[in-house]
Amino acid sequence: QAELGLNEHHQNEVINYMRFARSKRGLRLKTVDSCFQDLKDSRLVEETFTVDEVTDMLDGLQTVVHSEVESELINTAYTNVLLLRQLFSQAEKWYLKLQTDISELENRELLEQVAEFEKSEFTSSSKKPSADLIKPKLAPLNEGGSELLNKEIARLQEENEKLKNRLKTIETQATSALDEKVKLEKSLKDLQMIQGDQKANVNQDITELENKVAALKCQFEKTLNDSTANQKSLEENLVTTKHDLLKVQDQLSSAEKELEKKFQQTAAYRNMKEILMKKNEQIKDLRKKLSKYVLLF
Repeated sequence: QAELGLNEHHQNEVINYMRFARSKRGLRLKTVDSCFQDLKDSRLVEETFTVDEVTDMLDGLQTVVHSEVESELINTAYTNVLLLRQLFSQAEKWYLKLQTDISELENRELLEQVAEFEKSEFTSSSKKPSADLIKPKLAPLNEGGSELLNKEIARLQEENEKLKNRLKTIETQATSALDEKVKLEKSLKDLQMIQGDQKANVNQDITELENKVAALKCQFEKTLNDSTANQKSLEENLVTTKHDLLKVQDQLSSAEKELEKKFQQTAAYRNMKEILMKKNEQIKDLRKKLSKYVLLF
């Protein structure tokens, strides 16, 4: 199966657009066919025609077909503008500036590759559109910004894991202290039954143990509060870092544009541009000559 060098999601979006374009093209071809059929049904009712009558019929047919083809070409151009508008709008939300190479639209090799891709995608009668071709997906993130954000998220997740482990350790200590308290209380009851005169000392031990448990509880609550505040602060820093990164990227892009603009104003650039224009003219002349030779043969 022919591929376009895109990921699965973007290739599915291309297939979706090609399906739309094929549908519109089929409708317009049916309209052109109907123009010829109407001419046959309405004008070709006699066995012989004069030159003027044939000319008149062909002129009328030319006018109708010209109007249909022009309407379709205009509609196709406007449709492509709307498609580009969707892509550019998604890019601008992430401070991106997309660029297009108009010369690539006439690259014969790439056009043949697209034709082969369309043939492989739509000639199989058993092929059905998948759900991915119907449901729209979210706009993509900038690849460079996404990588930095993923690293920052990974770092935050690692720090959160450390905090969770620390909380588990404190919880374990608190549980152990509570178990120890239960054991000591049981031992206290046994000692009270045996030695009533040691009641004061036991009460003191209980007080110390309760103070220890209270201290551990306070430490646990403080650690939990610190963890929540730290996590909130990290999330705010992540958002700030993301916006700063996008702004820096936008500034770099603007600086590159300004540098390119200054370069285009130099004499070397103007000389190079004049040379390229002359070369293009020579290429056009060679193409015209080559076309004449092809027609001769």
